[in-house]
Amino acid sequence: MANTEHTLPGTLVEAFQRTARHDPDAIAVRTPGDGVAITWREYAAQVRHIAAGLSGLGVNKGDTVAIMLTNRPEFHLVDTGALHAGATPFSIYNTLAPEQINYVLTDAGSRVVVCEQQFVEKLRTAVRGTAVEYIVCVDDTPEGTIGLDELPADTTFDFSATWRSVRPDDVLTIIYTSGTTGSPKGVELTHANMIASVDATLDTLPINANDRVVSYLPDAHVANRWGAHYTSMVTGMQITTVADPKQMLGALTDVRPTFFGAVPQIWYKLKAAIEANLAAEENDTKRKLANWALRAAQRQARLSATGRPVPLATKLRAQLADRLVLSRVRTALGLDKIRIAASGAAPIAPEALEFVLALGIPVCELWGMSETSGAATMNPTDGIRIGTVGPPVKHMDVKLADDGELLVRGPLVMKGYRNNPEKTAETIDSDGWLHTGDIATIDNDGYVSIVDRKKELIINASGKNMSPANIENAVKVANPLIGSVAAIGDNRPYVVALVTLDPDAAAAYADAHSVPDTTPAALAADPGINAAVAAAVETANSTLARVEQIKKFTVLPAIWEPGSEELTPTMKLKRKPIEQKYASEIDALYATR
Repeated sequence: MANTEHTLPGTLVEAFQRTARHDPDAIAVRTPGDGVAITWREYAAQVRHIAAGLSGLGVNKGDTVAIMLTNRPEFHLVDTGALHAGATPFSIYNTLAPEQINYVLTDAGSRVVVCEQQFVEKLRTAVRGTAVEYIVCVDDTPEGTIGLDELPADTTFDFSATWRSVRPDDVLTIIYTSGTTGSPKGVELTHANMIASVDATLDTLPINANDRVVSYLPDAHVANRWGAHYTSMVTGMQITTVADPKQMLGALTDVRPTFFGAVPQIWYKLKAAIEANLAAEENDTKRKLANWALRAAQRQARLSATGRPVPLATKLRAQLADRLVLSRVRTALGLDKIRIAASGAAPIAPEALEFVLALGIPVCELWGMSETSGAATMNPTDGIRIGTVGPPVKHMDVKLADDGELLVRGPLVMKGYRNNPEKTAETIDSDGWLHTGDIATIDNDGYVSIVDRKKELIINASGKNMSPANIENAVKVANPLIGSVAAIGDNRPYVVALVTLDPDAAAAYADAHSVPDTTPAALAADPGINAAVAAAVETANSTLARVEQIKKFTVLPAIWEPGSEELTPTMKLKRKPIEQKYASEIDALYATR
């Protein structure tokens, strides 16, 4: 049942209260298989209990509450409960080291941290020297912690008066940027910021209470908070939490989501899995039919996404392909109910997006930052253009600086960086334009295309500007064995690449080829794997300009995990640390031509 209250709420707590009243017996949050299934009525009762309990711990309006949880129902209960206590809840990346957590807790000034048992020992170390007084544990009560159901309720706490006192310009959350260099910055987003963000994106992605979403990305990232938390508060969309992101693809057949957001790596894995299944099909007729269906659908997707007219014969072939093959593929994957899908956080390779669109999954590539409360530009479902991140969403203005940097302005722009007015002033100019750090182009229809990060462009020894992300994506999409790619070439005569393997794909390869030693070092030296990577590089080079082509590469005997020395928690490359750590490997690639 869709929520019919159309006036825009001023705060997320007002939005939650409206939605919880609207259809209280509907399931709000669940886990796969309905191991946990919480109605809006139960959600609201837990929010009241947690808000009173936090007040009992001394949490007052404007205080911060830190959360360190995997994707589980308790995140939604705790975060929303803290909001109703007038507090500012925020999430900590689970992969951060204790000293990094200590920095975040100190900057936020939190007195309360809510976590699960697996993080308690790390937090015991991290909280030393901070203001933290209480560790609340949601799934057990190790010594020195408080259980979620043991919170000392403040009997004088006026729940209704407190949540009604929350104002649009109050800080809703703090998003600590994962940062490729230096300490993370605390992006302060207000209730007004996020209400404007949800309103703007609903204008392009019409989500309602009948929709279902999977929550599996980190809640410390603005994308998951926007797409699988705040949007639900406004619309009543049902959330299914998946604690282990590696189990997400398997959970799709249980959830059959209608809205699905993913980073490019997920779409690459999906493409690779389908191609592998096709290659393994022993029935020659079925394999040929599937390949024909994909080609027919891709032709239509390619024409549609470039704005060119689609001939009737092409449409009819694509419809037949969908009926005979592609609809069955979507059903097998659990993606047959998808109405709306999004890709963001990093550029997606055009050929991967074309492939997914051909499957009948309407993926809208978008662009945004923590500093813009989520998506600031987005492809509309009826006007997807491959290679762009769409026009600006409602409420937002965009323009280019003289050097091509993308500037954005509007109500989605953050309040500022916590405790850092100097950095805030550097980022948001006196006219309200946020300097994004991204180099972009804008076409005559207002569609934005991101070239790369301003500080990450490769300028080779001949002065040619190149996008490393474009080069890296071309390689990653060419073979599922490839996990990460770092293109090197700044002030160098040509481009080389450092390659790491995807752990899941490498394990599958080792099993299929009976490789006895499956350590990263052994797999990196395996002749078959090196041949596969070489073929992927050759395929990528065929799509790149000559100056962008990779002349040499090396497969590193390492796996780069999110939150490591090489990757941020959101899987962005830490380029300077990578170049420093692997300086000898890079020098060896340039030693001989």
